[in-house]
Amino acid sequence: GEPAADTEAPAAAAPAATEAAAPASGEMTMPSWFSVDGSNVSMDIIAGATDRGNYWNYNGSQFGEMTITVPVGANVTINFSNEDPNMAHSIGVSEGFDSAPAMVEATPVFEGAMSGNPTSMTDATLPGQSETITFTASEAGEYTLVCYIPGHAVSGMWVRFVVSADGDAGVMGAAM
Repeated sequence: GEPAADTEAPAAAAPAATEAAAPASGEMTMPSWFSVDGSNVSMDIIAGATDRGNYWNYNGSQFGEMTITVPVGANVTINFSNEDPNMAHSIGVSEGFDSAPAMVEATPVFEGAMSGNPTSMTDATLPGQSETITFTASEAGEYTLVCYIPGHAVSGMWVRFVVSADGDAGVMGAAM
């Protein structure tokens, strides 16, 4: 027996779940869910907006592929809702990262910048529920909007959040 002449090469391994998308590039936009009024920034962030990543996404984006930018000193309001039909989610502003660690400590970088019971699979924002968080983006830097429920961030439930010293505001790489 000779080996078959047309044997297939082994399939390439799927990328690891912890890989990050390249940071968004291009022009900033003002999607309908993001608004700026003087020093006030308001955004509607939906967990499970699409079925992408088993509904583990923010406004359809995952793995840092979307960047939300607000000016330093902005009063930020996040109207957070969960449209995932099966799972609780949370949101908060965490230290920045390029790939999510297995566990993200539920300590927001700005006072008030975290939804209630952020690590609980039974008491975080449940399917069909909404929550509003408000905070002042008091220090310029590169941060992350993240779901603190164990395993969610490493599975892609995070986007980049930039507090701009030069007054920029908008969104790059928005999926919706």
